[in-house]
Amino acid sequence: MGDGRRGGRRAGELLLLAAALGLVLALLAGRDIPESAAEAAATEPVPVQAAGPVDVQVERAAARLAAWMRPLAPGERPPQFVLFSFDGAGSHRHWQRVLALAGASEARITGFLSGVYLVPDGERRRYRPPGRSPGTSAVGFGGSQAEVDTLIGDLMEARRRGHEIGTHYNGHFCEGDEPSVGRWTTAMWDAELDQFFAFVEAARGRGLDLGPGAVKGGRTPCLEGRWSQAYPAMRALGFTYDTSRPTDGIGWPTDENGIREFWMPSVRVPDLGRQVLLMDYNLWMAVNGGRDEPERAAEFSDTVLGAYRAAHAAAASGNRAPLVIGSHFNRWSGGGFFDAVERFMAEVCLRPETVCATHSDVNAWMDLQDPEVLDGWRSMPPAHVSEP
Repeated sequence: MGDGRRGGRRAGELLLLAAALGLVLALLAGRDIPESAAEAAATEPVPVQAAGPVDVQVERAAARLAAWMRPLAPGERPPQFVLFSFDGAGSHRHWQRVLALAGASEARITGFLSGVYLVPDGERRRYRPPGRSPGTSAVGFGGSQAEVDTLIGDLMEARRRGHEIGTHYNGHFCEGDEPSVGRWTTAMWDAELDQFFAFVEAARGRGLDLGPGAVKGGRTPCLEGRWSQAYPAMRALGFTYDTSRPTDGIGWPTDENGIREFWMPSVRVPDLGRQVLLMDYNLWMAVNGGRDEPERAAEFSDTVLGAYRAAHAAAASGNRAPLVIGSHFNRWSGGGFFDAVERFMAEVCLRPETVCATHSDVNAWMDLQDPEVLDGWRSMPPAHVSEP
């Protein structure tokens, strides 16, 4: 690992250390406010209609990925992977919209599921969060049994179409809501993950099929965690990756204590003239401090889309590191941030040499590469959005 990468990782860690400083907390530490299925239902848009038969779309997305699932020759440029992911993943109408758009865009995406969304409100005491009273959750639960069943159907349809389901853990306890995940021990992470998989297993009888090994990684709440404590819990369950830690620029995933870390990039946003983490909530905080201003939705969408475009251009013309786009199923401030994700997916995923894939897809591709060839790309400095 070169000095540039070490510097990028150190910068990413400093982002998290800044979390205690009010607004900086939201901008740099990835604090998010996921919507529960019930909260989201009242504000979500009408789903878009996908173009073409679903099975044909699924085959095209698989073929786009399969064309690159081979070892690269020395000197050959890798594809520009773009990894769209959605934390919480508990909204039916957002699933409908994303599935339709991903199909039309030949994209495969990752939904990081909050396990409590598989638990009906009336059964909330089944969840025993580490260090808290049973039935406590910062993001609520799954609503009625009918709403949970609808979510199970969405998750299985996503799997059928080649998308990935990972974990966003359960109760979403962030700094200031103690004991927060940033303070958890390995035993507490073990308890949280054991319960996530218990909720998954309990839902099997209602049609959820996420068998052993199907969930291969996830994103921690608010991108927080003591990694010396969290990684052992991930390894114990056979996880192969995590995508929770910020870094400076767009860098290649690295192997950290037996877990492949897909770093969350912090890049310069052209319209703002400053660096922001490429997570939708962080971008919202950056553009207007997180105020609800739906009348500015189109403006926010353009600013965020400009950030995504600039990041893609920097990576594609530079180190070709996978570009991680972190999002939620949300309609914050009129939906401009979700709209930007949709617009970017529609325009970028069909470009030559760009592949919109899941984290496990990219993990499998990396495992196919000759270590020396892959290390040549991984040793390149992180890609940055240049000043105008």
